Amino acid sequence: MIYTVTFNPALDYVIRLDKLVPGTINRLTYENVMPGGKGINVSIVLKNLDHDSCALGFIANFTGDALASLVSAHGCKTDFIRSQQGMTRINVKLKAEEETELNGIGPQISPDEIEQLFAKLDRLVADDMLVISGSVPKTLPSDMYEQIMSRLAGRGIRIVVDAELDLLLNVLQYHPFLIKPNNHELGAIFDVELKTREEVIPYAKKLQARGARNILVSMAGEGAVFVSENGEVYTSVAPKGTVVNSVGAGDSMVAGFIAGWIESGRDMQHAFKMGICTGSASAFSADFATRNEVQALLASLAE
Repeated sequence: MIYTVTFNPALDYVIRLDKLVPGTINRLTYENVMPGGKGINVSIVLKNLDHDSCALGFIANFTGDALASLVSAHGCKTDFIRSQQGMTRINVKLKAEEETELNGIGPQISPDEIEQLFAKLDRLVADDMLVISGSVPKTLPSDMYEQIMSRLAGRGIRIVVDAELDLLLNVLQYHPFLIKPNNHELGAIFDVELKTREEVIPYAKKLQARGARNILVSMAGEGAVFVSENGEVYTSVAPKGTVVNSVGAGDSMVAGFIAGWIESGRDMQHAFKMGICTGSASAFSADFATRNEVQALLASLAE
């Protein structure tokens, strides 16, 4: 079974208007409410690719009810922990002449609620896969990633980590199955600017030397790089298309990699290509990638 963890999920309230005039009433031209959070995005895309997963995380109040309902409407299984204080945050994404984001706070998470998450994770068994991604809110210990990975170490659970800087570096000692930085995040770790696929390879190998088993580096329009635990290095250009919305493209790449790895009998090269095409399919669409869109891009990449 695949599990995803989103520590601070959100309702994303996406709004558009022609021009934002502060201090007056502004009329919207578009609005939509979507479930947000990196792990939740992974679960939704996995379901679009016909793979079940279970979304874990913390929700609270009526906004938490709405979030859980929206995630379930995508066909995803959920097992959220209900926090007793605060509310699931609402993130306002406003698009006018410029893009502006207003991010909510999220619930207050108690030590008992953290233990509830640990209890759910303790039920995972060998060959399960766990995706941990995104930031850790201030209401949780800053070492939550490390606590989870230490707790699950040695049990044959494949853990995927998509996080930045110290959140990522501090878990490499637990040998995550897959990490997915983008080229900017990878460059920030080593204080370098990485613009080409060839420049990325040696720095991806440095993270592997620190403990990561497999490294997938996304590079938006420049394509991607994959360094496997068996020593293979794969690079690819990005599929051709028009970017409509890049939000969630990295999460889609993670979901596509996992789906491709499972479907191909653990073929890393196929998983890599499916990851690239799934991330691109989401970027080329107003919504998340569908199976048909991914298959079309896979075919074009093979040409």
